[in-house]
Amino acid sequence: MNDWNALITDVVAGSWRDPLTGKPATVPFDVIRIEEDLDGGEADMIAPLNLGKRLTVVSDVNTHEAMGQRVAKHLKGLRATIDELVLPGNIHCDEPTIAMVREKTRHADALVAVGSGSLSDTCKYATFKDGRKYATFGTAASMNGYAAATASVTLNNGYKTSLPAHAPRGIFLDLKVNAAAPHWLSAAGLGDSLCRPTAQVEWWASHRLLGTSYTESPFILLREDEPKLFDAAAGLKTHDVAANGHLHRVMVLTGFGNCIVGSSHSGSMGEHQVSHWIDMFAGPAHPGTTHGQQVGVASIALARLHHDLLSLDTPPLIKATHIEESGFIERYGTNIGRMCFAEARKKSFDRAGAEAFNRKLAEIWPQLREEVRPMLMDPAEMKKILASAGGPTTATELGLPRKIWRDAMKFARDVRNRWSFLDLADDAGLLDDFLDRDEQ
Repeated sequence: MNDWNALITDVVAGSWRDPLTGKPATVPFDVIRIEEDLDGGEADMIAPLNLGKRLTVVSDVNTHEAMGQRVAKHLKGLRATIDELVLPGNIHCDEPTIAMVREKTRHADALVAVGSGSLSDTCKYATFKDGRKYATFGTAASMNGYAAATASVTLNNGYKTSLPAHAPRGIFLDLKVNAAAPHWLSAAGLGDSLCRPTAQVEWWASHRLLGTSYTESPFILLREDEPKLFDAAAGLKTHDVAANGHLHRVMVLTGFGNCIVGSSHSGSMGEHQVSHWIDMFAGPAHPGTTHGQQVGVASIALARLHHDLLSLDTPPLIKATHIEESGFIERYGTNIGRMCFAEARKKSFDRAGAEAFNRKLAEIWPQLREEVRPMLMDPAEMKKILASAGGPTTATELGLPRKIWRDAMKFARDVRNRWSFLDLADDAGLLDDFLDRDEQ
């Protein structure tokens, strides 16, 4: 019998100490429970959170059937008024949806979200804006944002960004329900979790080369659980409860990293920018794939780029970043183009900056290659793991046209002020060649 809450309970209680610093980790949750079956225990879990006298259970047409109706029924055992809001299927966490949820639940003291992905982030950001509490019952292991204190929000102008929000007071994960979800949702969650190697390498390289912050704590938390998840990955395709348990543990621990660091750097670098670019700019060519599916494919591609660059005995030399506002406006339109230009300009290099970067890179290149070696993962092994779970591993399998994928890899650096190997390769004049020969 697996103890799905081992380590998680210690972190939430503040009793886990970072072995590198000796300091306890601090995360903003009252309780997190992963159980194989929560049916009938919902009221007992929500009651200690003191969410208020009037609660609204928010689900969508899919999650209402899977769990939302059940949660609302059992919460009626509390001394509180329980309302329900059932949203349409395939909602997006965007400003109109957030505004609608705020309006329709304005009489509630707190929300109880029953769903995953967009629904979870919508309730998270809506309650953050209103200063209300919320709790979450996850219905699918499709993304690693349950335990994150940020929300991925699409603004009215179409710009998708990660915004500061707040964490749920409680997270409750019923493995029986989650394992019964379509297996591609669990494979998407695996894809979202597969970015650890690429995110860690890029965050560390940014730290060494640009002086940005870095802490090992998020990766120490994942060290024992990540191999167990990868070993169990094939079970996600067969709706195995234990495989979903390992996946949820990794996703919760990844969320802890987000909270400890105060940003998403430990689990979101170049590969996430590729996914965001696809969502923002693929337009009618978007195949309807999810964020986690796109991150999985991008993580494998970024891992190949990492191996290509890090195999060089001499470091790639960059030139001043070619960046003009007119080019951004031509690609994305005036509003978003100016926003992306403002973000990209913050990390661009002028001639003097490029020369200083090259000196630094030449100085530490042999050492940097050795430092990141333990962080790397073989892209072929990453592909094998994701395929075993039934997840897409290439842009073709995602259903993305070749040009859209190439543009996503080429221009993903535009969407966020977060340096990655996409910036390094492009400024060094190596990215186009990589994209010409990379398998997709």
